[in-house]
Amino acid sequence: MLHSEMTNTSTAQPLKKLLACVLLDLDGTLLNTDGIVVDVLKEYLKKYGKHWDARAAHKIVGTTPLEAATAIVEDYELPCSVSDFVQEINPMFSDRWGKIKANPGANRLIDHLRSHGVPMGLASNSPRENIETKISHHKGWKESFSCIIGGDEVKSGKPSPEIYLEAAKKLNIEPSKCLVIEDSLPGVSAGKAAGTVVVAVPSLPKQSQLYNAADEVINSLLDLRLEIYGLPPFEDWVEGTLPIKPWYIGGPVVKGYGRGSKVLGIPTANLATESFSDLLSEYPSGVYFGWAGLSNRGVCKMVMSIGWNPFFNNTEKTIEPWLLHDFDKDFYGEELRLAIVGYIRPEANFPTLESLIEKIQEDRKIAEKALELPLYSQYKEEPYLKNPLQKDGFHSSI
Repeated sequence: MLHSEMTNTSTAQPLKKLLACVLLDLDGTLLNTDGIVVDVLKEYLKKYGKHWDARAAHKIVGTTPLEAATAIVEDYELPCSVSDFVQEINPMFSDRWGKIKANPGANRLIDHLRSHGVPMGLASNSPRENIETKISHHKGWKESFSCIIGGDEVKSGKPSPEIYLEAAKKLNIEPSKCLVIEDSLPGVSAGKAAGTVVVAVPSLPKQSQLYNAADEVINSLLDLRLEIYGLPPFEDWVEGTLPIKPWYIGGPVVKGYGRGSKVLGIPTANLATESFSDLLSEYPSGVYFGWAGLSNRGVCKMVMSIGWNPFFNNTEKTIEPWLLHDFDKDFYGEELRLAIVGYIRPEANFPTLESLIEKIQEDRKIAEKALELPLYSQYKEEPYLKNPLQKDGFHSSI
């Protein structure tokens, strides 16, 4: 099946007060730290013959470093003290701070708020020194924040409200006039306890229903609508689409679930997801579009989903492109290249198959129209789409 369905969300309600500033969490909200945390823990646990269990990730997301360390030592019954664990693993993380990528939409949000003079604060359970190191690798971030507070600068980290109360105090703005953006449950609890308005961007897949304490739950920072809170709206949407920095993937076409043609009447050209585990963790679920190149058939328009397809209750995150061209026969095994240039919407759930199909067709119309614009049509000539000999599997311009 092609288009993902939204696992969201609370609907933001109109507020009586206009908000004056934005307080941001760092790890998981602005930075894609999850992949690095998993890589480090997998490597460390091998030392003791243990295997990382992704199902337990919720126990450490949003916690303080000490709380996370304690949970890991206890859950995996490691033959070391918590302090020894911290001493051993901290250098492993430090070696990777410079490699952490910004989450999609993070730079866009920071640049937008800075250009409109909206005060920003950064409040993280991480130690202040770690925060400074991480953001130093992202141009303009440090200068954009009017205050930065680490978990070691308050008596109690999240879910205590102290860190957000302190940030509001430093900005000289009432907490009720602050918008907090968080990815974790402890962070949401901290923001609400401080009396702020909270938007949650859950970092745990398929767990958005747990975030009902937030004022709004969104799929990613790309879906943030600041005007709801009386803040300057983004003005970069074009014809119902959001331009993004192009990214590129490729590989042989494989057989999918068989739902595209048989159930939805929409044939997809699937790629093997095991080749793109890093990409799947980096990009949020949703509907994207761009250009597709087949080694023997040229370039055509395409619209694609990344996600869990909750209508069909997928157990894994998939990439499912729909090539907007009528082909006279299958092309399994043929090299497919994709240039993804824009974003349409977050994944969504639908009450009926008919409503899902209707939305898929609407996505197609939006993509086809947008790809006629010079903003997007220029990428049709990308050499990557026309070079079947370059079999690197994934290439990004970011």
